[in-house]
Parts: sequence; C-alpha cells; structure tokens
Amino acid sequence: MQYSLKSADPGKIECGCLVVFAFAEQLSPEAKIIDTASDGALSSLLIDSGLGKKKSGSAMLYHPANVATASVMLVQVGEKAGLEIARLEKALAGAVTQARALPIESLLLCLASARPKGMTLMEYFQFTARVCENTGYRYDTTKADDSPPSQLAGITLHTGKSKHLMPAHRALKLGLAISHGESLARQLANLPANICTPSYLAEQAKVLGKAHDLKVKILDEEKMEKLGMGALLSVSKGSDEPARLIVMEYRGGKDDGAPVLLVGKGLTFDSGGISIKPAAKMDEMKYDMCGGASVFGALRAVAEMELPINVVGIIPSSENLINGKANKPGDVVTSMSGKTIEILNTDAEGRLILCDALSYAERYDPALVVDIATLTGAVIIALGDKASGLMANDQKLANALLKAGEQSGDRVWQLPIWADYQKQLDSNFADMANVGGRPAGAITAACFLARFTKKYRWAHLDIAGTAWCGGTEKGATGRPVPLLCQFLLNHYHKAV
Repeated sequence: MQYSLKSADPGKIECGCLVVFAFAEQLSPEAKIIDTASDGALSSLLIDSGLGKKKSGSAMLYHPANVATASVMLVQVGEKAGLEIARLEKALAGAVTQARALPIESLLLCLASARPKGMTLMEYFQFTARVCENTGYRYDTTKADDSPPSQLAGITLHTGKSKHLMPAHRALKLGLAISHGESLARQLANLPANICTPSYLAEQAKVLGKAHDLKVKILDEEKMEKLGMGALLSVSKGSDEPARLIVMEYRGGKDDGAPVLLVGKGLTFDSGGISIKPAAKMDEMKYDMCGGASVFGALRAVAEMELPINVVGIIPSSENLINGKANKPGDVVTSMSGKTIEILNTDAEGRLILCDALSYAERYDPALVVDIATLTGAVIIALGDKASGLMANDQKLANALLKAGEQSGDRVWQLPIWADYQKQLDSNFADMANVGGRPAGAITAACFLARFTKKYRWAHLDIAGTAWCGGTEKGATGRPVPLLCQFLLNHYHKAV
C-alpha cells in the first residue's frame, strides 16, 4: 500500500473515496466542508440513512455535487465526548476494510478532528497509519487464498494545515513501522507449531538480523547446559525439538549506552506436559510463543524507525511435550542462578524458561528489562482480553508502561507483587516451588520471576488475555507490539 499526505481543500482532491466522521447527529469539521460544498448532501445522508441515531456504522454518498471525489463514506463514531482509542480504532479499521472491498484505487482520510482527549495530532497520524496498514494483514501461508485482491493501491491522510506536513511524514513512518512489527508478530504466532519450532524461530531471527542489521546469536542446548540453564532445559527434555536461546541486538545508540532488554517467552507449543491441558482449545497453545513473537515485532519496528537507542531481545524457545524424559511433578531442577525449583505443575513451564533468560540478561548490564509472556490463565480471569497484566519492581518503570499503554491503546493494568505473596512459593524440598496455588495466580507467577531480577529494574507483562483471539476470529493480535514501541519511543525522548 502506498501512503501520502495532503493538506489542500479535501473537496478539491480527486480520489476514489473520501472518508469523514460523524459524531452522533453532528458532522465533523472535515465533513462540514464537504457538506457545504455539496449543498447539504452529507447532512441529508446523516438523517435519511438513520446513521445519526446509531453508535457506529457508515453510509455512502456517490458522485456528490461540487466535490472532486467519486464517493464519500460517512462513518459514525458516536458522541465525541469520551471518545476512546478503542472506539476510534474500530471505526477507522472498519472504514478502511470496507474501502478495500470497493472498486476504487485511492482513499482519502479526513479524520484528524476525531481525536481522543490527550492524543496529539502527530500521535493521531501515527495511530491512523498503523491501523490502516493493519487492515491489510492476511494469513495465507498454509491455505489457499482465493479471495479477489483489493483494488485499493493508495491511502492519503489529510493533515489539515500545510505546516503539519513535515512532522506528519515522520509520524507516518513511525506508524507504518509499528504496523510492520505487529504483522511479523502475528505471522509468527499464527504459524502452526509443526512449522514454527524453536529452530524455525532461530532461523527467522537470522533472517530478521540480515534484513535490519541486527546482531544475532543463537545458543543451542549444549551452550545452555554449560551456562547452567537447568530450568529452561528441563522443559525441552520432553520434546524431540531442541530448545534455543535467541538473542538479537539492535545498536542504534551510543556504544556504551545501557540497552533496554525485551525478554519474550517463546514456547512454540504447550501441551502442559504431564500436568496436561484439557483437549478443548489445545490447538491455541501454538500461541504460547506470542511473547517471543512480540520481541521479534518490536525489534523490526525499532530498526525501521531507526531509533537512536540500544535494544536487546532475548527469546528462550522450547516446546512443552511429554516423553520419558519430561518433567514430572515433584522434580527439582537447578536454574542458571543456582536456585533450585520444585516443579509442582509441569504446565507452569513458562516461568522455568524465562527465569534462566532473565538471569542471562544480567550480562548486558541493562538500563531496564521488560519480559513479555502468555504466562497465566489467571490474568484472563482478572482482566479479560482488554488489558495485559503489568507487574514491576520499579514504579517509575511501571508508570512509563502504563502511559505508553494509554497512548497506544494497547493498555495494561498494574497488579501488586507485594512480599506477602512470596510465601505461596515456599517449598519443603527446594528454594522455591514453580507455582503458588490458585489464589493470585498471575501475581505469584510474577513473584517467581521477581526472584531472578533483583540486579536490575524490571517489569513483567502477562499477555495471556490479549495476545490472540479465539473462536471464529481466531488469530494473533500482534499485541503488545504497539505498547512496546510507544514505550521505546518515549524512552528515546525522555529516558525512563
């Protein structure tokens, strides 16, 4: 898709379709320009179509008088007061998706007045570009896609004033880069587990590194064993697929600049092990590597944005299956840190591979570390599919992630990791157990990880509720790539 920016009178710009918003029974400022030029045609459409009485939806006006466009799409976003990013995203994505199905080659979006409170104009252009590009994502790697291709070849964003053109170009570049990162994360996550194995992920890291000048290092099981990664390797013992520790380094900052580390859980399939999961929806456990996929996506976006910071991605990758060597409830393993762990539940494997990766992170002397993992079903019970769970050992870091979540619409909600919860991880036979019982399951999982992060500032994102959708809409969402990218953008502008 080709993108461009224009600031001329929207009624005089030739295009296949022009999109404007309505706020309940009121036209947006951009829509009023078209309405005046067309002798009230949009006002009549808003009333006659019943769109003004609805909370969402759209209506089409064809060949309006005195307007250069062939058609106008009027999109309802509801009351402007209290307009949230989620509602705006749904309306915008719906409009572009509808436009992709029309017999048109060009689309003009005149929507800048429909901004949630607090969103700057440049943030809006970044957001709009990202949402537009995301509507073009299709998974067809393992299926025949016989749907007719869209004729839409170009999307133009209307900037309003000409002085906005220069900064809007930068915002457009950022938004497209983030979308490309989301698409990569979605693609890796949507692949079936018989294709997307730990070895496949390692190869994709090399491909990404070559394309975007990243330094890539792959640790095999022999190297991990020499480092003492007994927790990570205990999980891979149950599978014929060997584990990999994937390290990707983006060096855009000063040579001696402390890097931001992103550590993503890369469990390419999770059966639960001997503590086996229910058969229903077990196919969705190919998505247990979405944390790792989001690190791939964030690094691609950062490289494309050319941010002048240093970012390192670490992805511990394994399968959790069952054979004669698989972990058993009651086994005790030794982590890279030297701490021993009693495995009470083999389905709590994500924290076992993450804890060794978090210990490995120490060697980078990081500015901060954020781990991302589809870690617990408990976080879905707590927060549903709207927000990812956030826990941290540093409140300033937590606040920065909360802010980035609000800015991007990829929101998080903070949960406590008070010392009171640590007792639930007590074990009679090891330094700790790998589960703390049903109460506060998402919190005790983070408390487990916190024991391996005492040498640096750290935050944990539990994305089990947000990383993918089930049912008829089954597929990876690409979250939390937008959150991570906005966080890194903010970190560049003002160090966290």
